[in-house]
Amino acid sequence: MLRLRLCMTVTLVLSLSPTSPPMKKTLLLALAAASLAACTPDAKTTDTAATTTDASTKAASDSVPPATPQYRPAYHFSPAAHWMNDPNGMVYYNGTYHLFFQHYPDGMEWGPMHWGHATSKDLVSWQEQPIALYPDSLGWIFSGSAVIDKDNTAGFGKNAMVAIFTHHNDPEEKKKTNKHQYQSLAYSLDEGKTWKKYAGNPVLPNPGIPDFRDPKVSWNEVAKKWVMTLATKDRITFYSSPNLKDWTKLSEFGEKLGAHGGVWECPDLFPLTLNGKTHWVLLISINPGGPNGGSATQYFVGQFDGRTFTPTTTTQKWVDWGKDDYAGITWGNTGARKIFLGWMSNWEYANQVPTSPWRNAMTAPRDLSLKQVGSEIYLTSTPVKEVAKIAQAGQTLNNLTVKPELILDGKIPALTPQFQLKMSTKQLQDFALVLGNAKGEELVIGYDKQANQYYIDRSKAGQMAFSDKFAGRHPAPRLATTPAADLTLLFDATSVEVFADGGLTTMTELFFPTQPYTTLKLKSASGLTVDALTYTKLSQEVK
Repeated sequence: MLRLRLCMTVTLVLSLSPTSPPMKKTLLLALAAASLAACTPDAKTTDTAATTTDASTKAASDSVPPATPQYRPAYHFSPAAHWMNDPNGMVYYNGTYHLFFQHYPDGMEWGPMHWGHATSKDLVSWQEQPIALYPDSLGWIFSGSAVIDKDNTAGFGKNAMVAIFTHHNDPEEKKKTNKHQYQSLAYSLDEGKTWKKYAGNPVLPNPGIPDFRDPKVSWNEVAKKWVMTLATKDRITFYSSPNLKDWTKLSEFGEKLGAHGGVWECPDLFPLTLNGKTHWVLLISINPGGPNGGSATQYFVGQFDGRTFTPTTTTQKWVDWGKDDYAGITWGNTGARKIFLGWMSNWEYANQVPTSPWRNAMTAPRDLSLKQVGSEIYLTSTPVKEVAKIAQAGQTLNNLTVKPELILDGKIPALTPQFQLKMSTKQLQDFALVLGNAKGEELVIGYDKQANQYYIDRSKAGQMAFSDKFAGRHPAPRLATTPAADLTLLFDATSVEVFADGGLTTMTELFFPTQPYTTLKLKSASGLTVDALTYTKLSQEVK
């Protein structure tokens, strides 16, 4: 944080110096030079010369809009200031969840990427840490993963935390050689507090593929090697290594399978067990080409033999059908439990969302599991059990009849920015849950029985002029086949996450009301009986 404050001081000094007297200008420039030296990371691990011009130009053009504390999430991670996108390097070690993330610390829009860092003991309370990785002479620090090398296979030290990431060389990209992205290593011997980049970087040079990035690495017990799942333009390429430094290509997957509306990015590969049998899940983010426009994450369920991934079926499946869940991956080193976290935004408007002095947040962490419906095996997502830590005593209403509408104001406590709503019914019918405010703004979450779709409608939810891609009614198929249904909804300032039918259908969307929502009602033209509706305030300090 000291380094960040010094950098901010330099910006202020430079902005004042042109109007200063000559002697004062000289002194100010000298102070600026000294402060800049303090801002520059150790030359042994970082060389920012390659990005100084781009970064300073970008910083100069990025003004910070007026603060919007009313839009700050409480139990979803957001950086204290400036730009954030993909989650990176997610690993659990010694009781701490580490979250690294794509970060531009000098502006409100995407710029030269760094790895930001945050930690949590419980997945709902987050502490932002100093920046972990800075750009250097090899390039900006794009997405990647982190592992705990408990057997010291890389030689950095027993239980070293090793980051495997993509270097993005911007000058090389401008040359159009298609070799501007390659994979590199950094390691920490103090549980992520300080980092040193490997002198032999890059460990996986680019063979001539323009999009060659986002390595997700894990130890494979079958192969007895590290396996890297890498996004390579329009497919996934698997590599293996005994030591994280020397990589051998294993196989490719997906050239003609799945959605291909945009480049494949941010993959993940992990096992889950269903009815005693192990299946492998392959996550692949895509931009554009999502089911409701823009960016989204698809997945395949199949088998991985340590070398080749074979899907069980080729049915198109999405981790989250909403507009605002992208680039999600799972924490490493968590055993059989697989915990997912995504970036809660969409590339169609991520640079314009009206929050300040930060831009973008992460989804709530989610436990993943598998469920079979007919002949298909689906991934399910549910909020992590740790959310219960911030739950206050809930209020439950039973046997509610909704036709044509039921006003819930007065029947449940007054709405707060952070709350959980659970609803169950033995016979699902058309319904709409409507949150509103005094200005007539409305957020609608519902189910259309004829189309057999859940939906979120934010057409009148508040601010939307910042992008013509934001407003709309966004559907998701109901995958469950039972007449009974259950929904869990998480709200946090400007986001709603919908987990329907035990997480078979999941949706995440943002909204930006100009006044807080204060009213809540259920509507159903055909009539709906709600067996139980539980409202629970989620109490977490907004930082």
